[in-house]
Amino acid sequence: MAIKLVVFDMAGTTVRDQNYVALALQKALNNHGFEISLEQINPLMGYEKPLAIRMLLQKTEPKVETISEELVEAIHTDFVAEMLNFYQTSQEIAPLPHVEETFDTLRSLGIKIGLNTGFSRSIAQTIVDRLEWSDKIDGLVASDEVSQGRPYPYMIQKLMTQMQINDVRQVAKVGDTEVDVNEGLNAGCPYVIGVTTGAFTHDELLPYKPTHIVDDLSKIIPIVTAQD
Repeated sequence: MAIKLVVFDMAGTTVRDQNYVALALQKALNNHGFEISLEQINPLMGYEKPLAIRMLLQKTEPKVETISEELVEAIHTDFVAEMLNFYQTSQEIAPLPHVEETFDTLRSLGIKIGLNTGFSRSIAQTIVDRLEWSDKIDGLVASDEVSQGRPYPYMIQKLMTQMQINDVRQVAKVGDTEVDVNEGLNAGCPYVIGVTTGAFTHDELLPYKPTHIVDDLSKIIPIVTAQD
């Protein structure tokens, strides 16, 4: 069955990251007295950020009763502010290699482009605006626009609804983290493609059983356009 929609992650998959997301999360945690290493933070890239914050606190805070919704929200507020400032002002924000060409090629073949992310909508929209991608994509869904973010499939399903695609066998998922892969598998996508441009290496992605792993986004084109 022909693919009609490819759902891409953002930071580390289509947008150059340079680990700034993890650094911003580390800084937000440190603002509230939690010193957590990047080695602990990096595996949770791709998760809805309030959930990632809670997971990190649960691993490092012995007094579980101190991990309140208010604390998680306060840390997340600091993280969002840090990321908004970065994406609004940094000259480092840029597409990863061959991303825009890949978008254009897929759309020329009648395949729609969707973006989803563990960021809030405010951050995601800022990225799209800075990169001037509004005319290059067909849809965007952020983690705070669904009841539960990755690894649940709800962001993919929301994009499918927006594109009027009823069969998940017509959808491919592309991302750079474990939780991206699990999101695609949980949705039932026939192609769940890991990319090594972000947080995870080839060997780190392999145990999560993506259907494919590539080192350049352009390499997804022959995969998603293959005929049955």
